[in-house]
Amino acid sequence: MAALTKDRDTQRRDDARYGYPVAASTRLYVGGLVALNASGYAVPASAVAALTVIGVAVALADNSTGAAGDINVLTETRGAFKLANDGSITRAHVGKKAYAVDDQTVAATDGSGTRPAAGIIKDLDASGVWVGF
Repeated sequence: MAALTKDRDTQRRDDARYGYPVAASTRLYVGGLVALNASGYAVPASAVAALTVIGVAVALADNSTGAAGDINVLTETRGAFKLANDGSITRAHVGKKAYAVDDQTVAATDGSGTRPAAGIIKDLDASGVWVGF
């Protein structure tokens, strides 16, 4: 497709909730970081560099006995979400990327290329790290 040469009516979605097909034999818990695997199916975020973190699950998605795509998980991206700090994130990391350790924990580094980016560190306090998407 060529670059624009006139105005374009680009459609927009205001909602921040999106549904994604869940991988086979997978359970996603409410409040957990959700990622897409190499096949495009939702899985819990983990320290696997090939994953793409897409948001936080807003409803339980239990596809533990199903085939890939049998159900969808609803994710949220608007705002910032409080996640666990693996201990490496400090005030100096605010505004920088957070990396997924698991579906509830983030770190300041990509673990030598083993962790996917999970979002931007917005703030932190004694009980966790606020991450935005």
